[in-house]
Amino acid sequence: MYEIDYEQEIVKYLPFVERVVNRIDIKNREYDKDDLFNIGVIGLMDALKKFDVTKKVPFESYAYIRIRGAIIDEVRKTSRVSRTRMTNLEAFYRGKEAVEKRKMAAATDQEICEELGITDKQLSKIHETVHYLANISLEDTIFNNQGEVLELKDVIEDDQMLPFDDLLLDEERKGALNCAVKQLAEREQIILNLYYVEELTLKEIAEILDISIPRVSQLHGKILLKLKELIEGELE
Repeated sequence: MYEIDYEQEIVKYLPFVERVVNRIDIKNREYDKDDLFNIGVIGLMDALKKFDVTKKVPFESYAYIRIRGAIIDEVRKTSRVSRTRMTNLEAFYRGKEAVEKRKMAAATDQEICEELGITDKQLSKIHETVHYLANISLEDTIFNNQGEVLELKDVIEDDQMLPFDDLLLDEERKGALNCAVKQLAEREQIILNLYYVEELTLKEIAEILDISIPRVSQLHGKILLKLKELIEGELE
């Protein structure tokens, strides 16, 4: 009887797996959507086996972590950001810091471009790199130290959001991230809400905001860089 119920549960949550897969923007030629879906199903099976109802956490919340985690762990084995893109990102951090030390205020995009001798288009590519890195490890992207897996959806306020309880974040980082999100502009919060809470794809967000898909990824990366800076200020 258990085996039949177990199979039925897998079939029931297959659309959920597909939804998780569609939200992961991974540029890796080794995997297509079908590959990621199959890996996600393995994550779903793991979630069904290990889910503990006594924890009083919604199954979909728990399954999301397991499915996404299974996909990311597999892709991490073969995914690499090119040395050039990482070098450019490191240069961005150094240039931004240099500008801000001189003017004792936040650096604008134009000032960073002038400092690095790059164009707006090249800066947008750096923002896209941040967006990509966040899909591999959001925690490593906005925090410097290693730690538990982090999901922004755990702290962005939304009445319809499923509670994650203490599954993901320690209180200090959760508090810092929550404060940082509140300091973002309204449009920036909307983008984060659409991506991490409403779980829309880049294409769906682009349609809502009436902008291109690449522009969404650029804005997402730019917002994460801003969050990183705000969080570092909160944790000082």
